[in-house]
Amino acid sequence: MSKDDFVIICGDFGGVWNSGRESKEEKHVLDWLDSKSFTTLFVDGNHENFDRLYAYPVEEWHGGKVHKIRPSVIHLMRGQIFEIDGKRFFTFGGATSHDISGGILEPDDPDFWYKKKLLDRGTLPYRIHHVSWWPEELPSEAEMEEGRQNLSAHGNVVDFIVTHCCASSTQVLLGGGMYTPDALTVYLEEIRQNVKFKKWFFGHYHDNRNVSAEEILLYEQMIRIL
Repeated sequence: MSKDDFVIICGDFGGVWNSGRESKEEKHVLDWLDSKSFTTLFVDGNHENFDRLYAYPVEEWHGGKVHKIRPSVIHLMRGQIFEIDGKRFFTFGGATSHDISGGILEPDDPDFWYKKKLLDRGTLPYRIHHVSWWPEELPSEAEMEEGRQNLSAHGNVVDFIVTHCCASSTQVLLGGGMYTPDALTVYLEEIRQNVKFKKWFFGHYHDNRNVSAEEILLYEQMIRIL
């Protein structure tokens, strides 16, 4: 493999996570990835530190907008189309967190420590705003509109779609009603209905499964596409 070979992660990269600044562990992992013979690309999931991720300078790479975490560790931003090895990739990260049934705590809440103590005694998963959860896990209207415009500029035809979440109808096939539609799944359903594509790869649901001939859920599995 060479730096012209790409490993694409379908969200929840997690390499930019520590609050405040890059930790020693993060630096080690990111430098390790950057030293590999290939280039790592990722769309964001719901488990990313968006405060830090969105603070990186926006650059253009292969026709779309990116954040370069390292020279060969690159975040593919939402609503972009990239030309890679003669193929078009549409990317759109984000998803609703499912592991927050215990709620989202606000660090500036006067009762924060009391609430956290109670939750720590129980079994319900919870998150902390700007520490382990960010509202940017779901896209803005501007990001969704940019995706529409970029797709329209390419005649609503791409080769591959890479996301973290999936379309509402695909969620039904996966969960049989377990998952609730949200603004992102509805948006991705719009994409699914209006865009011609060959394959759609996504993560988020912790399984490896061919949902249909075109839609492929990836978790621990790696597959070659080109």
